[in-house]
Amino acid sequence: MATENIGAPPGTLFYNGEKRTDRIKITLIEYNDSEYIEEEYFDLSECLSHVKPDMVKWINVEGLHKTELIEAIGKFYNIHPLTLEDIVHIDQRPKFEDYDHYVVSIMKMISYSNEVISEQLAIVLCDSTVLSFQEPHSGDAFDIIRTRLRQSKGRVRKLGADYLAYALMDAVVDCYFTAIEKIGDRIEEIEEEIISDSDKKSLLQLYHLKREMIYLRKQVWPMRDMINNMIRSETKLINDSSDIYLRDLSDHVTRIIDTVETYRDLLSGIMDIYLSTNANKMNEVMKVLTIMSSIFIPVTFIVGVYGMNFDNMPELKSQNGYFMTWGVMLFIIIGLLIYFRRKKWM
Repeated sequence: MATENIGAPPGTLFYNGEKRTDRIKITLIEYNDSEYIEEEYFDLSECLSHVKPDMVKWINVEGLHKTELIEAIGKFYNIHPLTLEDIVHIDQRPKFEDYDHYVVSIMKMISYSNEVISEQLAIVLCDSTVLSFQEPHSGDAFDIIRTRLRQSKGRVRKLGADYLAYALMDAVVDCYFTAIEKIGDRIEEIEEEIISDSDKKSLLQLYHLKREMIYLRKQVWPMRDMINNMIRSETKLINDSSDIYLRDLSDHVTRIIDTVETYRDLLSGIMDIYLSTNANKMNEVMKVLTIMSSIFIPVTFIVGVYGMNFDNMPELKSQNGYFMTWGVMLFIIIGLLIYFRRKKWM
């Protein structure tokens, strides 16, 4: 939360994301079983003037940085200021809230390309109208829903606004599967790299992936509660016929949670393998150095003794003293090598 907004009254709208100056695009889609209309607008009043009362309406708002526009939409559809505050606050935890004349679901739209990319998404279900608010994107999860609407595929054109809201949420959850599948492939690559040749780069990638899974877990876990709250909700905006689809969506989220937990455990296991591999390499190095030191310490002692500048050292006057000293040192070296070999230390 920005410092200047600390202590602001509840319901005060402020956008806490990256500062942007681009225009907000509003897409209006209206349809029924036999008719389909899709238009893009940059002016809210022009968009609302084309709304037809006898069709299902989907208004998609791309951009949350202009709070005055979000506030104007909220006034038109009588959306509570606290809901509008949650919509523009991009760090909002996924949740579901039930009001008298609308329900709202807030979640994250997730994609993966070398890192997890998340975008704030709010879906407001009113009577025969779905409002979706999202951050600007290079390509979102809703393209498949738009294609179904244009081509009149599936049930979406035959059912009401509540099914459209479910379809949008289902498309978002499907993107979670795609992102997790890519993360799984990356985990396998890092695991092979670590087993074959562990280095600092692999460790950094491992830590990065671990943070990504922690973030995913933080976003996915509340979604199960959010969907279960939708199923238990007594609002008339969600028909009983949609419960079976919401239960299926809840199962999908549960599968995602299980996969995320599995990957977290797998990453922890790979981390242990990395640390064990490095520890074993260090132990091997220390073992070789210790053996070399053990062999040369007594030899160094002999060299040190006979390197002293004393006159009364009888071995120094011996004709064969040099060769005898070499013989003793070689005997010690060979003896220690045989001893270490028998102990299987080398």
